Amino acid sequence: MATIRYRELRRRYELDGPDKTVKHLFEALGQGELKPEDFSLRDLAEGLVPDGHQWVRMMDPRNAGGVNVLEAGEGVDVTAFLNITGQVVYSKILESYRQEAFVVSKLVDTVPTRLDGEKIPGVGPIRDEVTEIHPGMPYPNVGFGEDYIETPSTTKHGLIVPVTKEAIFFDRTNLVLSRAAEVGEILGLNKEKRLIDLLIGATNNYKWKGVEYNTYQDSTPWVNVLTDNELVDWTNVDAAEQLFADILDPNTGEPVLVRATTVLVMPAYRHAAHRVFNAAEISYESPGAATTTVAANPLGNYTVAESRLAYRRVVASGESADDAKRWWFIGDLKKAFAYMENWPITVTQSPTNSEADFNQDIVVRFKASERGAAAVINPRYMVKSTGSASSGS
Repeated sequence: MATIRYRELRRRYELDGPDKTVKHLFEALGQGELKPEDFSLRDLAEGLVPDGHQWVRMMDPRNAGGVNVLEAGEGVDVTAFLNITGQVVYSKILESYRQEAFVVSKLVDTVPTRLDGEKIPGVGPIRDEVTEIHPGMPYPNVGFGEDYIETPSTTKHGLIVPVTKEAIFFDRTNLVLSRAAEVGEILGLNKEKRLIDLLIGATNNYKWKGVEYNTYQDSTPWVNVLTDNELVDWTNVDAAEQLFADILDPNTGEPVLVRATTVLVMPAYRHAAHRVFNAAEISYESPGAATTTVAANPLGNYTVAESRLAYRRVVASGESADDAKRWWFIGDLKKAFAYMENWPITVTQSPTNSEADFNQDIVVRFKASERGAAAVINPRYMVKSTGSASSGS
């Protein structure tokens, strides 16, 4: 555990100012030089509040000597304490919000937006032959009005972490950090589940040129579902790749220029997927042929991920557990999906001497919130494969 010199921290706060000190602390926490658990709420209060030892003692009504000046709010500068404590709490929330279990959140792009749902224009119908310009002829303009998608309305999610007098007086730092971790995990889990539900097709919000479509189609206007395609060997991957070759751009009639980069499997197929994609070589025996061809494995460029949450969401959508474990997805998640974000995970601090302080002995509250929406940008960049236990796949 790192040793925090609270008096030195206060001196740096006074010399460098709050912004620079908090930024430096954020960087140290982000780089792992410090951990939220290295801090003590009581020591922070005693080191950063003028006459901090007396301020903490005044939290015990027996030491108030009549009217408790802490509740009266007279002459106590707790700014430094609250700013540093807020940074520690924020770091713990962020750590849980970004944990490794949230696989899909890391595989899709986050798109900042100031709109509550928006219409994103695409290139209107245009073919490659118009790019030839004859001498003296004008260059054609690319249209943006004919093709567009609409993303869903964003939603706000948030929770509050309270810091009570008891937490400071009895130094229950771990309890506060535990609550902060729960807040980060709940918000991160909510975002991950919304993205997963889009990925697996449990929810559908693709709206193209005013018409709503399911992400996965088994007929026109595109086909990106393969049944009975359990991930066993390279031929199953090849079947999914061939499906991409048949998906056409609706504006040009040309093949969609997709290069699948990522494979997501259920936990039961984690080792099978790594065997398929990381094998040194593959073998192929032509039907009716007496020879077997051995070649280098061409599948080494894929990122293979597995998600326990995805499996549980497939089961929750109505699939049997035995069939759900055979689902797998391949494509370019960054082009297929996005998280339209109004604001990222943000922590704001309540004012001092609030009503909660007087009524509930809550010295300060930290409100964590984020606002955004999981959106399907182009479903033609994904293929879903399923397998059935009953079919013996």
